[in-house]
Amino acid sequence: MPLSEHEQRILHELEQALFNEDPQFADRVQSETVYSHAGRYLKWSIVLFLLGLGIVIGTFTFSVPLAFFGFVVMLGSAVSIEANLRRMGKAGIRDISQALRGEVENKKITNLRDKFKNRFRQEDN
Repeated sequence: MPLSEHEQRILHELEQALFNEDPQFADRVQSETVYSHAGRYLKWSIVLFLLGLGIVIGTFTFSVPLAFFGFVVMLGSAVSIEANLRRMGKAGIRDISQALRGEVENKKITNLRDKFKNRFRQEDN
């Protein structure tokens, strides 16, 4: 249900008051997406998984309990990775991957795709 003009005006006034009162917080709220937190936790979970893998590989030959600790770290981070991927969903994963690739790469891919399309269209004529 769309907002009435009065409700839109009140919302705009609230936004302006927020920007005037705390501009840093307002910029942070404006720049973060719904998937930012899950993406941040996903990155840390991947780092922990790799750290646990390093502990397992590095310590298995001389300390099995320490290697078991590394395995537990890997297991916990794998569960965290799975939970954050579920939290993000397909749209969140697409949003994060586009942010990682950046707009420049997307433009390059689009330009390359257009070149190939034009080349094949010219050969058909």
